[in-house]
Amino acid sequence: MSFFLMPTPAAARRAFLGHSGLMLSGAAVALLAGRDALAAKSGGATGNDVQILNTALGAELEAIAAYQLGAESKLLEKPVLDLAVTFQGHHKEHADLLAKTIAKLGGKAVAAKARYDFPVEQLKSQADVLRFAAKLEQGAVSAYLGAVPLFGNRELSKAAASILGDEAMHWAVLRQALGEAPVPSAFVS
Repeated sequence: MSFFLMPTPAAARRAFLGHSGLMLSGAAVALLAGRDALAAKSGGATGNDVQILNTALGAELEAIAAYQLGAESKLLEKPVLDLAVTFQGHHKEHADLLAKTIAKLGGKAVAAKARYDFPVEQLKSQADVLRFAAKLEQGAVSAYLGAVPLFGNRELSKAAASILGDEAMHWAVLRQALGEAPVPSAFVS
């Protein structure tokens, strides 16, 4: 799955959810949210939990690589470069927690790919890089939006909504940097 090939938000959500197969367990999301005590109380996890965590980890690793591409492009002015590095740091934190959670659940975390299929030839200006990153974040918002209502455990929904909020803020800030309305409508899809 690649958010970087500019899929529609609905297609990104379907791809994310389709790869995962099932939703996260309470233990997995509690660990993701940094709540080890809650995770210990919420019971064991299954191989399906590891599968969805690895899907999310793969997406985070791809986002880290995409922000690295933008940072190294020499197309970003200093304030925008700083923003890209900050957002990349958020994705690194997500990836670190995902990998630790996978390990705690007895799984093996996926590794970053040696090469990602990014539209490098289309990145000719700072605005191109910002649009690329904004589409990435929009796809993440859409994926989490689709996942939140699927959780039976309310703790899962809260954790997914927390990540959704972070991705939505990234998307809004990137739109603002492009000179676009940061919040284009009253609803996201």
